[in-house]
Amino acid sequence: MYLYIPVEIHSRGNGFIMKKNEDMQTDVQDAICWEPLLKSAEINVSAKDGVITLTGTVDNYAKKSEAEDAAKNVNGVKEVVNEIEIQFDANEKMGDNEISYEVLNALKWNLQVPRDKVHVKVEAGWVILEGELTWNYQKEAAKKSVSNLACVKGVINNISILSETKDQVEQKGIEKALVRNWSIKDQDIHVSVADSRVTLNGIVHSLYQKNEAGRIAWNAPGVSEVNNELVIGFMD
Repeated sequence: MYLYIPVEIHSRGNGFIMKKNEDMQTDVQDAICWEPLLKSAEINVSAKDGVITLTGTVDNYAKKSEAEDAAKNVNGVKEVVNEIEIQFDANEKMGDNEISYEVLNALKWNLQVPRDKVHVKVEAGWVILEGELTWNYQKEAAKKSVSNLACVKGVINNISILSETKDQVEQKGIEKALVRNWSIKDQDIHVSVADSRVTLNGIVHSLYQKNEAGRIAWNAPGVSEVNNELVIGFMD
């Protein structure tokens, strides 16, 4: 693996102590190396004020996604820019029609994805998912089904959420669910609800916590949109 260390550092912002760029870079590099799937991958990491940029080359989309997830889980990371390129083995290349067949088959066998509700397009190896589902976990399951397939260069998930539940979204229910979660129960998260839209504001300490809070909000019956405006601030 290669390691690039930027000169610029940032020690404090908005009242929160921030890691130096080189410390953040090292933490992300270590997190990526810790993943068995990525041990032999050539992934470069750079960091600036909490923004992580990943570059390099891998041989499948699953590794690209795994590297991004590993970086997002590091304490203090605010954003991940994933510029990793995928280079397939010459013997593993597939045409768009073949990829489309594999995608449809994968969706068919995933019990979390309702049958015939997701529409698929494949363009130059990129998979585009469209349609309407009633729960966000179904949307995420559809993407996960596709992400591990050979010769997929990327996934664009344009599936819309249209809840069948017409009841008012319960703000208190979301707040209680956030408190129950061990990883974010002590964070400063404020929930507001307007019709079927939920907005999250406040401060958490990692992208993992931000994404976990968003996932919990999506689990509330009747939610059609989650505006996750949580800010990430690192504290010693």
